[in-house]
Amino acid sequence: MNIHPQPEPPFSETNQDTPEIGGGLPVIEYWAEHTLSPEGLKLWKTLLHHSACLSCSWGTGGQKGGFTNEEGEKLQRCMKSVEAISAEIKPAIREEFFDTHSITQLQRLTSMEADRLGRWSFPVIHRAGSDRYERISWEEIYTIATAAFQKPPEQVASYSSGRGSNEAAFLLQLMLRTLGSNNLADCSDLCHAPSTTALKEMFGTNTSIVSLESLKQADCVVLAGANSSYNHPRLMNELIKLRERGGRVIVINPVMEIGLVKFGSPAFPIKSLIPGSDIASLYLQPIPGSDVALFVGIQKALMEQGYVNQAFLQAHTEGWQSVLEQARALDWDTLTATCGVSQSEIETAAEIIGTSKGVVFGWAMGITQHTNGVDNVYSIANTALISGQIAKMGAGVMPVRGHSNVQGFGSMGVTVKLKKEILQALEQLLGRSLNLPKGYHTRDLIEAAVAGKVDSLLCVGGNLYGANPDSAQAKRALGNIETIIYLATKPNIGHFHGLAKTNTIIIPVLNRFENPHKTTVESGNNFVRLNDEGTTHLQDADLISEVEFLTELAYRLLGEYPVEWRKLQDTRYVRQLIARTIPGYEKIGEIDDTKEEFTISGRIVTEPHFKTPSGKAKMFTTPLPTLTLPDVSEFGMEEPANILVLALMTGRSYSQHNTVVYKIGDKYRGMPHRHCILMNRLDAEKIGLAEHDRVTVKGDVDKLDNIEVIYGAVREGAALMFYPEVNVIFKAKTETRSGTPAYKRVPVLVYNKERSPRLD
Repeated sequence: MNIHPQPEPPFSETNQDTPEIGGGLPVIEYWAEHTLSPEGLKLWKTLLHHSACLSCSWGTGGQKGGFTNEEGEKLQRCMKSVEAISAEIKPAIREEFFDTHSITQLQRLTSMEADRLGRWSFPVIHRAGSDRYERISWEEIYTIATAAFQKPPEQVASYSSGRGSNEAAFLLQLMLRTLGSNNLADCSDLCHAPSTTALKEMFGTNTSIVSLESLKQADCVVLAGANSSYNHPRLMNELIKLRERGGRVIVINPVMEIGLVKFGSPAFPIKSLIPGSDIASLYLQPIPGSDVALFVGIQKALMEQGYVNQAFLQAHTEGWQSVLEQARALDWDTLTATCGVSQSEIETAAEIIGTSKGVVFGWAMGITQHTNGVDNVYSIANTALISGQIAKMGAGVMPVRGHSNVQGFGSMGVTVKLKKEILQALEQLLGRSLNLPKGYHTRDLIEAAVAGKVDSLLCVGGNLYGANPDSAQAKRALGNIETIIYLATKPNIGHFHGLAKTNTIIIPVLNRFENPHKTTVESGNNFVRLNDEGTTHLQDADLISEVEFLTELAYRLLGEYPVEWRKLQDTRYVRQLIARTIPGYEKIGEIDDTKEEFTISGRIVTEPHFKTPSGKAKMFTTPLPTLTLPDVSEFGMEEPANILVLALMTGRSYSQHNTVVYKIGDKYRGMPHRHCILMNRLDAEKIGLAEHDRVTVKGDVDKLDNIEVIYGAVREGAALMFYPEVNVIFKAKTETRSGTPAYKRVPVLVYNKERSPRLD
């Protein structure tokens, strides 16, 4: 049976200027543009440095060399890597820049323009009442910071991204918890927190249970809510090889992304780069937010086709009877109406899963960024368990993480949900009980700041302002905080909009390949890499490492308790502390001597025994979501004929990493700039719109005018716009169990102002 995707319109309607495959020659052109430019020598030097890739958490580099992954495979760099390095080797921002650029001027910059200003090269401060940043001495920084973090512990907090090292992450959480604060917000709260929440409940682990070695033995991958052709390009190499050995790939995404249909990889220059390699064997386009209904439908079809692994369920799971009964009881009409995928397509997906020897289920933010994100993950894992596609080589569940060390920060304890084992180890180190409050995750932190409950905030990387929904609220929240300290290598829009009430300080830090000491990071597949020391290209710059700043601040706050903080500026000693504190990280204590990178013990599951009290996987029923869209009247408007209510998904463009934008256009979707809305042609025609017309897009907070309509392969009733620009218009509802905003289903109005003058 030929099950290669052959979607009918409107799902196949694409812009005529888009490439016919993802990846391909444009990737080579981009490499050439950078590596053959004046920055080329520095770029190649960094690419070859023994340090982990700065970009996504698929992971490469380290002690095996910059182009080599944990399996020893070469040519393991991608365009995302080049983009990230290129941004880090830009010239320094000079002191005179702030003499001529006010805060008001800087707030007009786009994300791309802010990134292109160059590297932070000396510390600066914005003081209350001033209209600009100015240089500040290190002694004044420590004076302000020490006073700020001596406030009551419930009023101090941190926020972090996955850009930093395990060592910095461990020091950050140790310092805050020693002070008595559990307010350790992290960028993962906004993306994969539903994954960690669900996996912990089901399997007793927070991470992927699949290694790269195991993935290579799969003959099927189900990839849901992840555009890996954009965000994890080297995962595409594994999908290409899987297809070549006769395996199959099921893609689940409301948008038909060309790179998930066919992808040209530079790793295979002859057979793939120009002609492209087939990726999706079956492409399903559900209604945004309906993934539970789709996966329960797959479970129902597995039952009807006789592919339920009853022996596995009885021996190795709990709660399986209720899960099967739910799938059995729900009728096909309800399931297909909820998810928008036909019964025959769902049955085809079940047949692929049921007849495969090993299935890996991968997903990203298209699954997690919903009000029922935890249930979405439950439903995926339930499907893996029902089919027995777990706890063996070549099978399992694999959240596809974003930033290169976002998982490492969680492993080090940068989370409000601290593992019991880490808590006990910290109590032993501190010599006292740690009776910590609940703590603020990222959305709680914003709400607490709005309420005036946060006085001091330390941001280790990241863009707290830009990453949050309702940009006006985020700006207001940060403006209520007395002191904010940003540790950063480059400017972002948060540095100009996220200003504190009294003092906003930016600490210029060394990046991963510049640090004067070794550091480590953790990939999404639980592999720990060691980064060698390096040097910066910035001459006469006044930079500091994250480790040095955190240890010095901790020393000034805590003296020699509970550790000799200044001694920890030699990161070997931090790693020895990590080895004693973090489960599975025992080998890191000897990594300086052995140089042996390792897979964290106890996380890869190839035998059916799980880290739950019973040793069995715990299954949960998953209620079907109610996916109605609001009435026009709920937006405070009348109901004219030429207005449309859509389920908006926010997303990143091709040349973008998190909130950092490298190029304004997205050629693979045919979107020429950041102020576009990707719509189904039939939706546009319902209200008389043609492609390239300009519309207003209104959320529940604000609106954006002059947005260009682009026809695309998005299912009817849905649309896509770029994050973070679109964040200004909506308050995202939050997944209550994880705190993650529902960026992937935002109700919006779309209308043309000239045809609907009453609306403005």
